[in-house]
Amino acid sequence: MRSSDEVMRAAFESDEEFTLVLSRVIKDDLRMTAAEFSERAGIPQSTLYKILSGHREPNITTLRSVIRLIRGIESEGRGDFIAVIATRPVLDNIVEKKMKVGDRLVTIREYSANSVEDAIVAAIKAERDGARALVCAPIVSSTVEKVLRIPVATIMPRNSLLAAIELAARKMG
Repeated sequence: MRSSDEVMRAAFESDEEFTLVLSRVIKDDLRMTAAEFSERAGIPQSTLYKILSGHREPNITTLRSVIRLIRGIESEGRGDFIAVIATRPVLDNIVEKKMKVGDRLVTIREYSANSVEDAIVAAIKAERDGARALVCAPIVSSTVEKVLRIPVATIMPRNSLLAAIELAARKMG
């Protein structure tokens, strides 16, 4: 789930949940201080600190500013891309960083992983980074399909990596 969606969900759940989720998103997901966040969101620091400390509920204008900033940050530098999760030797076989699939030019972003755990973490990171589809090995594909909202294509030994990327591009719609 994207950070902006988490914050909106929390806002509807309870003030306490909103405070917890917003604090985590600012610190962990966005890697910002409250002062940096308030400046970029156009919210007075005192207002944000009161909200984060639970001494004030956000009004709808403040909530809109918070969500607008988080969505803006989430979309910075992103476009349609397919994430490819594999070991470095497999990734080194990808010559093109952009690939024409039908009439669409698709960007390919590499995520190196050396273990199943690395691959699962990389898949979640790729989705958070804005990937529109994912290509990975069969050993992790069934697991990540359960936790991701984006299409997952599996690299099969009998098929080439490029065929899996093309499949992911078609699944993106």
